[in-house]
Amino acid sequence: MKIGFIGLGNMAKAIIKGMLDKQVADAGQLIGSAATERTVRETAERFGIETTQDNCRVAAEAEILFLAVKPQLFPPVIEQIKDCIDEKTLVISIAAGKTTAYIEQEFGRPLRLVRCMPNTPALVGEGCTGVCYHGQVTERDKEITQTLLSSFGRAIEVPERLMDTVGAVAGSSPAYVCMFVEAMADAAVAGGMPRKQAYEFAAQAVLGTAKLILETGKHPGELKDMVCSPGGTTIEGLRVLESAGMRSAVMDALCACIEKSKKL
Repeated sequence: MKIGFIGLGNMAKAIIKGMLDKQVADAGQLIGSAATERTVRETAERFGIETTQDNCRVAAEAEILFLAVKPQLFPPVIEQIKDCIDEKTLVISIAAGKTTAYIEQEFGRPLRLVRCMPNTPALVGEGCTGVCYHGQVTERDKEITQTLLSSFGRAIEVPERLMDTVGAVAGSSPAYVCMFVEAMADAAVAGGMPRKQAYEFAAQAVLGTAKLILETGKHPGELKDMVCSPGGTTIEGLRVLESAGMRSAVMDALCACIEKSKKL
């Protein structure tokens, strides 16, 4: 089975790396295209896959085709490839804000179409990808897609109406988590800890807490309460965060992301 990528940016590379690391595909099954010779060359050298600057060639050869270009590049790219892909090709889009209805309209015909939204932790095999399936997709297509997307983290099926929300809570949120880690590290540095060590403590605390939530299935509020001793340091810190409106600020940020995604 030939798997093609149009666009070889960070997310495409994360997906390719996951597939190869988990051995759900080998390098000989993969082909990718990019606009620049440098990207084409570097990707081929890193992963040992076939690369080209010819989008039509990738579209024609691929049985599964990942559209991994930025949303604003969809119209010209689809115009290039729409007559190159076979009607049996499974098309997987990772573009924010581009609905299955929009993509089919641009191609001008029905497609076996999957829309997904991966996030940057996919770069280290800990991604969280929202995925929805279009009406032309078969059960076998779903199984294959799930296997491919699970190679670099969790893949969770959602209705398409929630894809903008997925983009906010999973796609954009790593930036907010990084800001939170940075702020915690700044406080640790203010408390006398070396910067490198401060980042290690803060990042590991976030990683461990996330794993605790996922593996225990406990409500985050319950786990929060486990840390808060009566009259202790943690509850005092929470009081400060609540007075600063942390929850409201986070909710407002994600709601703003959702609305922005709908306008893309």
